[in-house]
Amino acid sequence: MSNHKNTNALTAGGLLVTLGIVFGDIGTSPLYTLKAIFKSVVDSGQSVNEPVVLGALSCIIWTLTLQTTIKYVIITLRADNKGEGGIFSLYSLVRKKAKWLVIPAIIGGAALLADGMITPSITVTSAIEGLKLKFPEVQVIPIVISIIAALFIIQQFGTNLVGKLFGPIMFFWFATLGTIGFLQVLHDPSIFKALSPYYAIHLLVTNPQALLILGGVFLCTTGAEALYSDLGHCGKNNIRVSWVFVKSMLILNYLGQGVWVLKNAQGYNPHDELSNPFFQLVPENLVLYLVILATTAAVIASQAMISGSFTLISEAVRLNLWPKVRINYPSVQKGQLYVPSINWLLCVGCIIIVLAFRRSDNMEGAYGLAINLTFLMTTVLVAVYMLRKKFPMYLIVLFVIVYSGIEIAFLVGNMAKFIHGGWVTLLISMLLLSVMWTWYAARKIKNRFVKYVEIEDYYDIITELSNDASVPKYSSQLVYLTSANFKTEIESKIIYSIIQKEPKRADVYWLVHVDVMDEPYTMDYKVEFLIPGKLIRIDFKLGFRIEQRVNLLYRKVVEELVKNGEVDITSQYASLNKHKIAGDFRFVLLEKTLSRFTNLSFYEETIMDYYMILKKLSLSEVTSFGLDSSYVDVEKVPLIFVSPDDIEMHRLPV
Repeated sequence: MSNHKNTNALTAGGLLVTLGIVFGDIGTSPLYTLKAIFKSVVDSGQSVNEPVVLGALSCIIWTLTLQTTIKYVIITLRADNKGEGGIFSLYSLVRKKAKWLVIPAIIGGAALLADGMITPSITVTSAIEGLKLKFPEVQVIPIVISIIAALFIIQQFGTNLVGKLFGPIMFFWFATLGTIGFLQVLHDPSIFKALSPYYAIHLLVTNPQALLILGGVFLCTTGAEALYSDLGHCGKNNIRVSWVFVKSMLILNYLGQGVWVLKNAQGYNPHDELSNPFFQLVPENLVLYLVILATTAAVIASQAMISGSFTLISEAVRLNLWPKVRINYPSVQKGQLYVPSINWLLCVGCIIIVLAFRRSDNMEGAYGLAINLTFLMTTVLVAVYMLRKKFPMYLIVLFVIVYSGIEIAFLVGNMAKFIHGGWVTLLISMLLLSVMWTWYAARKIKNRFVKYVEIEDYYDIITELSNDASVPKYSSQLVYLTSANFKTEIESKIIYSIIQKEPKRADVYWLVHVDVMDEPYTMDYKVEFLIPGKLIRIDFKLGFRIEQRVNLLYRKVVEELVKNGEVDITSQYASLNKHKIAGDFRFVLLEKTLSRFTNLSFYEETIMDYYMILKKLSLSEVTSFGLDSSYVDVEKVPLIFVSPDDIEMHRLPV
């Protein structure tokens, strides 16, 4: 697909779009990162002095360098799946290597979604709190909730139009960050000492609360995963080049905040809402403009997170890691999706978090712990990807040691936040994880009980049934969706449905199989004539980003076959045949229901019960496959886990 190739082209427009989409989350972290670090220092009974400020800045600079620049921008962006990124794209690249890789993929995916609830809450709240400098009496919570609600309401209309404005606004935001930071740095250029890793190491080695400080430092890199997730929208070259500008502006801003804190160290209290060093960088008469700009940047950061969550869920649905949910396409732009269920779930989650925590200081505790897990899981998957790509062994080992070391240290630091709100995001992550694991595991359990038979054994019966005028005709063209991967096999339930349940006579029987490919945008199909003119199998090979509209795809293939003279779909009824009228189509869907006679373990039974609840809440197969319900018959088929052979009975004499 040509439009996926050109995202990699390095253009001024591409760089601008990248600023608007990719860097919102990481670009708004100066609003709260230093404040959170100094808060943990003060809470541990120490004062904010020069070694602490230089150490904190050095930690931030080196975290941005090691985590964001080296791990994500240089290494992870290489792992693109036909131009697409994100943890599920990465999983698609490596999943054939080992079955257990599904575990890091779903842990990372669930944690990323949980993070999607807290990003809008903390960024918008931090920005609006700046108003207190101008209007100390202002009520922050109602404003924050109104902005968040508006943000989620506009999702359904597509963000194509707004998206065009994002780039220039974010360019202005980063330029402002760098400028106000640089103007402060001019007062004390010695702050550049913080570029040396010595101060970071010194702070962490000598400070008894080093792990708490690391929990705060981690906030500066929370948007790194978004860089990789948005690879498909922007292309790696645009991300890499624009990151140079973004990182320079962020570092200048952090250094500027450091200068201000050192200058005001005596009266500085990080717990005071009015002394956020970020808003102190500008004169009082400009604070209001900075708050408006910061709020806009926070909304853009939240928008990127929400769009990322939609993409994540749509991939999870195709990879069978999430129940089938409605996915809308509000605009023609590539990658523009809207998932109503996730939109409102995130909306309610964000509002509850704002109401529960009330201040951005309190939210810092809940922020970071979940995304830390995603970082660790990405490290695991990237290491497997490097193995697959035959990277030198010493590089892979070095990568794993360095990044698992850094991320485990951050995780331990973030665990200190557990009681201060970290449990909230972990709880949300666990709930999402339970849904993903149940959907995945239940499918594996179900597949164990699907019985396949050799289709050739039934060729004669199917041909005779099709020609048997004594059986009322069920439909001219009868279509079954099959999960059999090989053309030689078919589920015994389909044969039972055609021959026994209510013998279904048709002119042509079709078997349709959908295979989800590891590439994102594949759209191929294969046709095999099992019984010429009577039994035809179509295999669709669709990428994990392609909408599975089986109805339309099937019709398109049939039209091509008719045009090529490979199949005749004219009605066989004499009155219609002479007018060359096409016969009718019917789809038969076999819906598996859980029978009560199960011989499953307690764990499997629990999984299947949970699965059945999720199935009731999810879309029906008819809707999820894009079928027109007026042409579909749904037959309920029990998943009988016990066969009559398993029952021992004794006949009593009369």
